Amino acid sequence: MGNNLYQLNYTAIILSSLSIILLAGFLLTRVTKAVKLPNVTGYILAGVLIGPYVLKLIPRELVENMVFISDIALAFIAFGVGRFFKREIFQQTGLGVITITLLESLLAGLLIALSMHYVFHLDWDFSLLLGAISTATAPVSTIVTIRQYHARGDFVNILLQVVALDDAVCLIVFSIAIAIINTGANISIGEITQPIILNMGTLAIGLLSGLILSKLVTPTRSEDNRLILTVSFLLGIAGLCAAIDISPLLSCMLFGTIYINMTKDKGLYKQIDRFTPPILSIFFVVSGMNLDLTSLSASGVMGVSYFFTRIVGKYLGAYIGCVIMKMPKNIRSYLGLALIPQAGVSIGLAFLGKRVLPHDTGTILLTIILSSSVLYELTGPACAKLALIYSGSVKGKETVRGEGPKP
Repeated sequence: MGNNLYQLNYTAIILSSLSIILLAGFLLTRVTKAVKLPNVTGYILAGVLIGPYVLKLIPRELVENMVFISDIALAFIAFGVGRFFKREIFQQTGLGVITITLLESLLAGLLIALSMHYVFHLDWDFSLLLGAISTATAPVSTIVTIRQYHARGDFVNILLQVVALDDAVCLIVFSIAIAIINTGANISIGEITQPIILNMGTLAIGLLSGLILSKLVTPTRSEDNRLILTVSFLLGIAGLCAAIDISPLLSCMLFGTIYINMTKDKGLYKQIDRFTPPILSIFFVVSGMNLDLTSLSASGVMGVSYFFTRIVGKYLGAYIGCVIMKMPKNIRSYLGLALIPQAGVSIGLAFLGKRVLPHDTGTILLTIILSSSVLYELTGPACAKLALIYSGSVKGKETVRGEGPKP
């Protein structure tokens, strides 16, 4: 009887917490819309307020046990991004996207590494690792902002392809940096190459899943069964990726890419878009609950320098890449503004980098990444919104005001 009562109470706590999370996210988006900020900012602020560091409305244990939400959200978002890698579109933009991605990633990393070494007089090991981690861009908040404002056009297509490729570039650059500084004392060659090998494996899973789903989802299949099959594949991929501690982003993106190129079926993506709003709301609110605002002060001047230097590097790199590839003015002027958010992959790599460095400098590196991620996730969506508006990707008076287009 006691066990049943505990189970009932724990179930009640979970359900009540989910209700509070969704309601808090909804209420805070009313506030952020009034000041013309995207929904993502409202969700994150809601999480900060109700989380264990401020109002403590949600138990810390529950927050720690909700990490699976990020995997589910990433899986759905990445699948949706895959539709923008249609063969005919990528043939037009492929070389340009690769050039822009390399320049905006590598210039940001170079500026960070040089500033840490020559301005703050830190050793090259620390500077190279921090620079490598800075190349990553967290795509989730940018993608959700695009969806909120129903942005469309060449700017959006290129932006989505760039943020999708960023993680792959970051993994390669980080592995090279580790290889350069590694003395063999703290980390093996296998640990250096393992993330790349595992990501290649998950890409194969994504490719196979896309091929299978394209055969299963036939025109005669009901909408309910189409959704069930797709969600089943996405959760399966996310589960496999979680088992080997890899982000499902790249695998699910390739899953969506293969499906759209095999079937030309846009309807499935629209169906998924109608299914995911509560999942994404929970994801961002939970992200906010995990943000420890006290880490902002711990990083000091070095953290502030990292925050602004990375933004400059991303913007200039994207601008130079667009100029080289002769992109239109609206793309080269605003693309870099939408590449600000950083979390997810960068945080995971920061923990790995901490092992390679001496204890004190490793702690500084981790603190800088964690604290800057707070600011990037709060400011990134607003910057992405401005980029979408001024690039001409958002249409309609209501959208510019933050209300979203009328259905």
